[in-house]
Amino acid sequence: MTRQHTVVDSPCGALTLVATDGVLSGLYMTDQRHRPGEETFGERDAGPFGETIRQLDAYFARELTTFDVPLRLQGTEFQRGVWERLLAIPYGETRTYGELAEELGRPTASRAVGLANGRNPVSIIVPCHRVIGSSGSLVGYGGGLPRKQRLLAFEAGAPGEPADALF
Repeated sequence: MTRQHTVVDSPCGALTLVATDGVLSGLYMTDQRHRPGEETFGERDAGPFGETIRQLDAYFARELTTFDVPLRLQGTEFQRGVWERLLAIPYGETRTYGELAEELGRPTASRAVGLANGRNPVSIIVPCHRVIGSSGSLVGYGGGLPRKQRLLAFEAGAPGEPADALF
């Protein structure tokens, strides 16, 4: 298993992209909760990240609402199920932890959904920021609640407005 990483600037701050065997397996923000240690990221090499960087740039330029880069999501079966449900939440929309638990056929598992959401290894692309509390409140985001609020506001904003106006 070969791991490589690169760091790119974004309106959310520096983003560390990690690939495992050439496939995106991590996208971490600075000071992100549950961010693995730098020593696990492998050699620094921008080689496998060209398309991911292009799509992130297009997202922040409001030219892309759905990512289609290949992902290698490493976690438990339940975590991967939650992350797959996150990928189905449309741009500009939100779901509650309880709604995701219902969709997974585990209506009492909203807390477990929240824990899996917090362990999402590919933030932004796997849009864990689109999950909110049952009351509509912004709760729990590995990148910090201010970033979550800004990402949601960005996605709700007027088309054509650049991301740097919100971050």
